[in-house]
This record gives sequence, C-alpha cells and structure tokens, in this order.
Amino acid sequence: MKYVIRKMRTEETGLLEDFLYEAIFQKNNKNPVPRKAIYDPSLKIFFEAFGRKDDHCLIAEVEGKVVGAVWTRVFPDKNQGFAKMEKTPELAISLYKPFRKKGIGKALMEQILLLLDSEGYEKVALSVQKENPAIRLYERLSFEIVKELDEEYLMVYYFDNDPQNLTGKEVEASEDIDFITAMQADL
Repeated sequence: MKYVIRKMRTEETGLLEDFLYEAIFQKNNKNPVPRKAIYDPSLKIFFEAFGRKDDHCLIAEVEGKVVGAVWTRVFPDKNQGFAKMEKTPELAISLYKPFRKKGIGKALMEQILLLLDSEGYEKVALSVQKENPAIRLYERLSFEIVKELDEEYLMVYYFDNDPQNLTGKEVEASEDIDFITAMQADL
C-alpha cells in the first residue's frame, strides 16, 4: 500500500479530535468509550489550541485521504499530560482501523522521532494501555517502560538511542521539508 507522510496543515488541526478518539484503546467493542470522553480536561489538552511552538504533527495519507496522525505536545505546566516530565514532548498516534497493521503507524513513529531529534529533544513520552498490542511496536522502536500504573504504562524514548538507525528506508523530502513523500509499506 502506498502512502504519504507529511506535516499537518494548520487547517487540519480539527482532525486531531477524531484521531484522539481513535487513539483510545477500546477494550470492549460492544461497549465502546463514548466520544465525549475526549473532552475530559485530561484528554482535550492533546488537541485544544494545537499549533503552539512545540507542537508537531505528521499525517499519513492514502490516495489523498488522511488515514492517520502522530502528534506531540510539550505542556507548559509539568503537571499536565500523563508523563508529567518537564520539557518532554508527549506523543499520541492513531490510524483508522482499515489502515492499521500495514506499516503506516511504524513509519509515522519513525518520522516523528526523527523530527523531534532534529529539534534537539532529549526524550519523548507516551502513555499506553497495558492491553494495547501497540506496546510491541513501541518496544521495537526502543521505547522503555519507565512507570507502571494500574491500567497503563508510561513509556519513554531516549534520543541517545540514535534515531537515524530507526529505518532503512530512504525518505525523500521536498526542499521546504513540508512533505515526506511516497513511502512503500513493507509490513
């Protein structure tokens, strides 16, 4: 499956609400988490007023349709977010169900790590439900579990792991680095 990974455009920030809901691990499809959950103060901070200096988002497109996103925020108050780590981006990622397990999520993760490394961050954190199979992807990318909570793990990627070795794929970027083009999924 051919896909394109690019930076999110300003007019697309509204998509983050949909992708935050998609990022919620649904333990039981018969009784899904209600969509209004994303407006809880602990979650809406991941999309509300997105576009600040330290906000980054990459979008995945298939045939011109946005199918996934990975984004990070550095919260101004270290008591916000799940990681509660000062000057540390917190990461969220999601793909629409038909586009999962096709290598797109891995490519999004690799590219956001490369982007954050180029920005000079020391680490990036994410929170993941213990039952979420995405944990295996995060571990393969060298995220480490740094804290275990009742239902989730806090995982951190340290940039001294040399993210240049994340992928053997060559990425062709336009001159303004706004687009990362035409990668072929091999998974």
